[in-house]
Amino acid sequence: MVKILPVIMCGGSGTRVWPESRESRPKQFISLIGERSTFQSIVGMLDDREIFSEPIVVTNADYRFLAAEQLEEIGAKATIVLEPMRRDSGPAVAIAAALAARSDPDAVVAVLAADHVFRDSRLFAKLCQEAGLAAAAGVIVTFGIKPDHPATGYGYIRAGDPIDAAGKVRKVEAFVEKPDERTAQRFIDEGYLWNSGNFIFRAGGMLEEINRFEPDMASAAASAVEKARSDLGFLLLDAESFAKAPKKSIDYAVMERTDKAAVIAADVGWSDIGLWSTIWRLSERDDDGNSLRGKAVAMDSRNVLIRANDQLTAVVGLDNIIVVTTPDAVLVVDAAQSDKIKQLVDRLKAEKRPEASEHKRAYRPWGYYQSVDEGARYQVKRIVVKPGGRLSLQKHFHRAEHWIVVRGTAEVTLNRETHHVHENESIYLPIGCEHRLGNPGKINLELIEVQTGSYLGEDDIIRIEDVYNRG
Repeated sequence: MVKILPVIMCGGSGTRVWPESRESRPKQFISLIGERSTFQSIVGMLDDREIFSEPIVVTNADYRFLAAEQLEEIGAKATIVLEPMRRDSGPAVAIAAALAARSDPDAVVAVLAADHVFRDSRLFAKLCQEAGLAAAAGVIVTFGIKPDHPATGYGYIRAGDPIDAAGKVRKVEAFVEKPDERTAQRFIDEGYLWNSGNFIFRAGGMLEEINRFEPDMASAAASAVEKARSDLGFLLLDAESFAKAPKKSIDYAVMERTDKAAVIAADVGWSDIGLWSTIWRLSERDDDGNSLRGKAVAMDSRNVLIRANDQLTAVVGLDNIIVVTTPDAVLVVDAAQSDKIKQLVDRLKAEKRPEASEHKRAYRPWGYYQSVDEGARYQVKRIVVKPGGRLSLQKHFHRAEHWIVVRGTAEVTLNRETHHVHENESIYLPIGCEHRLGNPGKINLELIEVQTGSYLGEDDIIRIEDVYNRG
């Protein structure tokens, strides 16, 4: 049996399932289906240490604390590798191969997307073992999915002759880009498979192919790994080296050009959580086909998806509609046109609307804050600090703050003096003072912050000291 090193790609922004998924907290970290996020589900699927080694998570530096927190929530461990900037899947796979080859060039690596679903985890593990044996022999194996509808959003694979004794791993005859619906139906009739975008390969073999087709990508990845440094338990890739990697997907960089591509059919309940319409298909539905979560009501409606965690959302007499409400944005879209949401988000970004990328609730490594009310010279926020969490030692030039504790005990540093502020107590922080907030207790600290001043932007923060090494 070949032991497999799983590498989870966890850096996408997930704009197609806006407004729940935004750059500040993308879809792989959200419980869109079930109680766990897709990232947590993928990690949980890899817990058999006879088959899988402890995983490596490759993510954007902005998501490092999110990834660490979600691993902690499910009691899992992983090496978290941080990309200094986004460079698509090609450089990410090159990094994964370089990291694995550093200890063993013959290591068999499985590269898995954090926003995919595999419902049959046992069968998936078995297929990984079968694909791993073929990968150890020198091919790059992708998981091919038998289509159940003529999807136009996936690439397709034409499989050729078997290359293993069992006849399950087959040579890839062709990769075909996203077709129109008529062509997609023809592909299904001819036995094509969807390209899932998940791969298994020998580390040294993948590096050889990347170096063969994309030498700049290979050298950039090698240098980024060689010069990587540890930062608060994370492995931070060298930014200058990584920036030299061309932005290119692994499909374009290698898989569509190599003669070592192979495919194994994987009937494991796979889905790419890329669209709200997909989430509707995978969710529990009532007798009318409605998927309702949160404060949602549907009357005389069919095949409707409603997500309403914060405010009551009701629909009447609708069919094939998606409705998603958040504290600062509402989406209503025909399910058949949910693939246009990315274009909508691009438009919102062009109009410089903060809702395109930022949630009203802003997550930080110590907890989160959420705006409650604001005016010309004031802003009210709700702040929640996790047990043991500490904000940076900081000061402001344009605002004063008043903190009122509603739950827990706050440890407040004010101009080098420490104060413990309990429930129903408050403390005033004048303009220009050095201050820090911490939670020394065992429950969440919750407080209301009232800011007053001539400028209330988040960039009026001068960090003097920060345990999270933020700038």
